[in-house]
Amino acid sequence: MKIIILGAGQVGVTLAKNLVDENNDITVIDNNINRLHQLQEQFDLRVVNGYGSYPCVLKDAGAEDADVLIAVTNSDEINMIACQISYSIFNIPNKIARVRAAEYIRESNKLFFPEQVPIDYLISPEQLVVNYIYNLIQYPGALQVINFAEGKASLVAVKAYYGGFLIGNPLSSLREHMPHINVRIVVIFRRGKFIKPQGSTVIEAGDEVFFVSSTKHIRAVISELQRLEKPYKRLMIVGGGNIGLGLAKKLENNYNVKLIEKNQYRSAKLAELLDNTIVFYGDASDNELLIREHIEQIDVFIALTDNDEVNIMSSMLAKKIGAKKAITLIQSSAYVDLMNGGVIDVVISPQQITISALLKRIRKTDVVISVSSLIKGAAEAIETIVYGDENTSKVINKKISNIKLPRGTIIGAIVRKNEVIIATDNNIIQYGDHLIMFITDKKYIIDIEKLFRPKLFFLKKIKKTGFFI
Repeated sequence: MKIIILGAGQVGVTLAKNLVDENNDITVIDNNINRLHQLQEQFDLRVVNGYGSYPCVLKDAGAEDADVLIAVTNSDEINMIACQISYSIFNIPNKIARVRAAEYIRESNKLFFPEQVPIDYLISPEQLVVNYIYNLIQYPGALQVINFAEGKASLVAVKAYYGGFLIGNPLSSLREHMPHINVRIVVIFRRGKFIKPQGSTVIEAGDEVFFVSSTKHIRAVISELQRLEKPYKRLMIVGGGNIGLGLAKKLENNYNVKLIEKNQYRSAKLAELLDNTIVFYGDASDNELLIREHIEQIDVFIALTDNDEVNIMSSMLAKKIGAKKAITLIQSSAYVDLMNGGVIDVVISPQQITISALLKRIRKTDVVISVSSLIKGAAEAIETIVYGDENTSKVINKKISNIKLPRGTIIGAIVRKNEVIIATDNNIIQYGDHLIMFITDKKYIIDIEKLFRPKLFFLKKIKKTGFFI
């Protein structure tokens, strides 16, 4: 696949790093020549120095026969214009753009289609972060929740703590303890390494455990890995930017929400925009303010300002004086690594969330319909759909134990119509099954596509009949 990435910032560089090893032809455009030189020294890709919205620059980057344009500069306007030129002059079939401004997002259904601004897939980092945090609030104790098969099944990451049933016990005891709940622990991340679970594997405190289950059973499974937290009721948000406002709007009708904003004018505006959120003008690193607002009663303190240091320090202070949990937004990758596993309970990286959304779109094919990045890109969760028959497919009517899966790949669950089946070696794959897989080496995604793609004449047949989009 020939891919042009516009913007060599943190998202553009991380995206190039993820895609360059997958037999893709990558070209990165940026007007900072030093960034491009550093990128070219690290990876096997092309670089073009210049403004990505200029037709001549896009032409130099190979836009005339490119498959995908991904515009992730810091300018919404440049990203939109680049998509327009890619459509009007070069007819690039897939155009993806990052757009941050709430003013554009609010009018997205009127703006972003071929007759106006031809963006095929719009990435709004702020909205992605809001949805990500909302999922964590819905499932206390989870580090990450990814839904598959229209929400029927989920892959969940959770840290194991003392107090959970499984700590010190083999995984085989889970079925005995929860006989009516189907769940599979697909991988354990322990001290920086992946462990493939066996029945005799013992969970240790501090392990990051990834499990697949029916979405309705998430809370029950989490309770086996740590002392189950009560549903959250009282939340405090710090920072009234687009993310803080969006999250408060999404939460305020079902939770008691307080929001602290340091800018007086913005805090007054937020009070007008929010119906059931108590808005305060003040500094979240003010010890007296937090005590006055009963921080000891807050279930989750959520720091969402645009300043990493403010988010980190206010979260640590809130935890010190009584907040039960802290979720902290951190932009710097160095700070993300530093804060993981410390006082702060959950670190949110908007770059990683954006990368995951971009990869999900880029890697979507006729058989791989969803890809989500895990553990800073070290692993991925994949949803595939099974097409074909015994003559055209390598997997239909075969037991999982007889399918030669790429190394590091585990089938965690099968979603068959409305039923979620936890995968075992004896399960037989059927036409139309959605398979939820965990892969610890993303370079094998291409092999997964080859394994599950039926022979060409079958694909032509279902495309002709309009079976899938």
